[in-house]
Amino acid sequence: MPPGPPRRPAAAFILIFLLLLLRRALAAAGLEYSDVLPDSFPSAPAETLPHFLLEPQDAYIVKNKPVELVCRANPATQIYFKCNGEWVNQNDHVTKESLDEVTGMLVREVQIEVSRQQVEELFGLEDYWCQCVAWSSAGTTKSRRAYVRIAYLRKNFDQEPLGKEVPLEHEVLLQCRPPEGVPQAEVEWLRNEDVIDPTQDTNFLITIDHNLIIKQARLLDTANYTCMAKNIVAKRRSTTAAVIVYVNGGWSTWSEWSPCNNRCGRGWQKRTRTCTNPAPLNGGSFCDGQPFQKITCTTLCPVDGAWTEWSKWSACSTECTHWRSRECAAPAPRNGGKDCSGVLLDSKNCTDGLCLQMLEATGDVALYAGLVVAIFVFIVILMAVGVVVYRRRCRDFDTDITDSSAALTGGFHPVNFKTSRHDNPQLLHPSMQPDLTASAGVYRGPMYALQDSSDKIPMTNSPLLDPLPNLKIKVYNSSTTSSSPGLHDGTDLLGGVPATGTYPGDNTRDGHFANMRSKALGSQHLLSLPREHGNSASGTFGYLGGRLTVPGTGVSLLVPHGAIPQGKFYEMYLVLNKAESALLPSEGTQTVLSPAVTCGPTGLLLCRPVVLTIPHCADVGSSDWIYQLKTQSHQGNWEEVVTLDEETLNTPCYCQLEAKSCHILLDQLGTYVFVGESYSRSAIKRLQLAIFAPTVCTSLEYSLKVYCLEDTPDALKEVLELERTLGGYLLEEPKSLPFKDSYHNLRLSIHDIPHALWRSKLLAKYQEIPFYHIWSGSQRALHCTFTLERYSQASTELTCKICVRQVEGEGQIFQLHITLGEHASSFDTLRSHHSGAATATAQLGPYAFKIPLSIRQKICNSLDAPSSRGNDWRLLAQKLSMDRYLNYFATKASPTGVLLDLWEAEHQDDGDLNTLASALEEMGKSEMLVVMATEGDC
Repeated sequence: MPPGPPRRPAAAFILIFLLLLLRRALAAAGLEYSDVLPDSFPSAPAETLPHFLLEPQDAYIVKNKPVELVCRANPATQIYFKCNGEWVNQNDHVTKESLDEVTGMLVREVQIEVSRQQVEELFGLEDYWCQCVAWSSAGTTKSRRAYVRIAYLRKNFDQEPLGKEVPLEHEVLLQCRPPEGVPQAEVEWLRNEDVIDPTQDTNFLITIDHNLIIKQARLLDTANYTCMAKNIVAKRRSTTAAVIVYVNGGWSTWSEWSPCNNRCGRGWQKRTRTCTNPAPLNGGSFCDGQPFQKITCTTLCPVDGAWTEWSKWSACSTECTHWRSRECAAPAPRNGGKDCSGVLLDSKNCTDGLCLQMLEATGDVALYAGLVVAIFVFIVILMAVGVVVYRRRCRDFDTDITDSSAALTGGFHPVNFKTSRHDNPQLLHPSMQPDLTASAGVYRGPMYALQDSSDKIPMTNSPLLDPLPNLKIKVYNSSTTSSSPGLHDGTDLLGGVPATGTYPGDNTRDGHFANMRSKALGSQHLLSLPREHGNSASGTFGYLGGRLTVPGTGVSLLVPHGAIPQGKFYEMYLVLNKAESALLPSEGTQTVLSPAVTCGPTGLLLCRPVVLTIPHCADVGSSDWIYQLKTQSHQGNWEEVVTLDEETLNTPCYCQLEAKSCHILLDQLGTYVFVGESYSRSAIKRLQLAIFAPTVCTSLEYSLKVYCLEDTPDALKEVLELERTLGGYLLEEPKSLPFKDSYHNLRLSIHDIPHALWRSKLLAKYQEIPFYHIWSGSQRALHCTFTLERYSQASTELTCKICVRQVEGEGQIFQLHITLGEHASSFDTLRSHHSGAATATAQLGPYAFKIPLSIRQKICNSLDAPSSRGNDWRLLAQKLSMDRYLNYFATKASPTGVLLDLWEAEHQDDGDLNTLASALEEMGKSEMLVVMATEGDC
């Protein structure tokens, strides 16, 4: 019990009592009090009860840090704390005194500390509390109770938000009940680690019970959401809830009906629509119904016009002429048929007597004679004027032209002139001698014209070749070309190195080919060919033909024997187009199935079709494909060449489709690509999955890249070269994956990570590659990256599982066991994929073919002639599975030769003649087997 206050009120009472006694004594003496003393005495005013200027506030103990309770009051002679009904020891108080600057009164402040141990020692249901008591002369005053509590926040949420997939513009409710805590935790929501502020985005609402409401889900609301609770002790995060806002697909309007596919008779036409209004997104459902409609159509067959018989000659007219006529009416052209070619009227002179009578008229004879004389005089004057003008224009060049003796001994001299262009008729034509008056240089010595302008390779307007406005061309005398200086065997006029090739024969044969090539190129000028390292090949070919191959890509060009005219040599090239400008734009459900390949130069005169082989990624076992071959025009637009199974006699090519490649017979070189269109949702595209890892890992982070590529050799080759530059290596052999036209995305996830050593930095449970990015085929090197982090540099082993599957489709699983720093075997794999790069890109002459030329000629002679029993080239096409459209081969001079060219392209890798021998044996051509056994190497 603290000591009591002083006894000042008792002294005041004694003083008042003495004054009353004095008043009574004076009254007894006959005097009034007022006569002796004044009416009142000055005295000090009575004190008021203490007033608290600062009362103790509620407080929380964080960790083990004690709290301070403070109270301040005036007037106060003493202030003490009482906690839980007991007075706090006087020694635990810290007292401060100060004067109020306004009233001048004494202000007393007292402070105490409350520890965690004091609070924890309290038993009972009531919280620990403290209260101030202040004294003054007027009495005591008590403050409010201040409660002291121990602060905490539990780790586990009572309820965590769950991930959801919701349609566009629907409401989303994410529930959150924070963990128990003192004081009660405040809640805020994060979207992709950014705090959600409902005042900034009114589409969000946070309820009083801490739930998050998205009023109308938008595409941008697809994100990871986290509930975060915090108080003065700590912060707690809930598990992340992935909200995916999906869009269900909707059909576009129908396109116009296509023209009837048959120009004559019964056919069909179709119209299409696409599931792009809107397109399904984030796993939304695909449109119900078919994307195309077909109806039958009938086109009236065109009838070409034909002439009737000539009429009889008319009577001879006064002009010595008689006429006859005919009409284009047997039949007349209709339904778009061609009109008759020729003249309607025919006339000729006649020798009846009327003509002689006119000649006898002397007046007419004099008139005609005068006209003849006038015309002759006019021509003479015109020629004289022309001679004068010509001499004046040539006067300045007389000193530069030597005489004939110098011309005979001048040798060979170059002259610069510009090539002919269609837009300027004044420039030189290729078959004309250059005009010396139009050249800025001086020409001295003899001038010879090119002996045969047709020997030149036709110029091309291909966008792959840059225009060369000024070409320096050497003009040679045809009689001494082979010995002229500056032209060496095997060297182009352009100065380039000879094309690489394989010549298994002896040096004589090599020299023979080199001399023939040198002679033929002597009168040609060639443009520089496009070359791209690793993606192109070139070579010079003649009448004997050959083969071009781009290593590691599955792309090749077979130039058959006799395709190039006798005596001509063409420098040909093969290029895989990787530029963005060469990519085919996406059109509806159409997808690119092969690389875009350019074979050139364009415009070459070919005597028979060449065979272009390109790989594709279509699953030919699926019957829901519409295959097309497209070509790129000089303007850069892609145009359809042929739709498979819709060929006509006017189709300029033939496609032989195999499981992984397509062989195309071409009459014209150019840029081609193989595309497909799915007319139902069952078409399948072959993909290949490749996983790469860094060769060197010096940090705690470690990334695994999963590439999703088209199942073609060139796609894998491109990624291998890319990763080699980035420092990555292939973990294991790529795996194939059938990808269906179902509008479902490709989903990638990682599992079974050893969490004691590694952790994944991926926030979501999986990653997805959108369906259209894969199906279009226009985006290369698509991949997802899984970034892992190890807790220590000592962790050098990683085992995990990567799953790749199409939603509601097929999938693949990679079981990985990686030791960081050990990747020697991977480099062997990398080299094995590039092993083809060292092989020859060009093979020339008969060494490029599997069938010897003599055997080939005998097979053609035996099967080209039609047989009434059908035992001819048609049966051979059937045996070799090349009979999809026989009319194409029927239009060729040697159908058997074209079939054998196609066989050569199909079997360029195995080179086994047994398949061909078996087909001939089944046809009963035993004599051919004898020839192949004696002259060939079966």
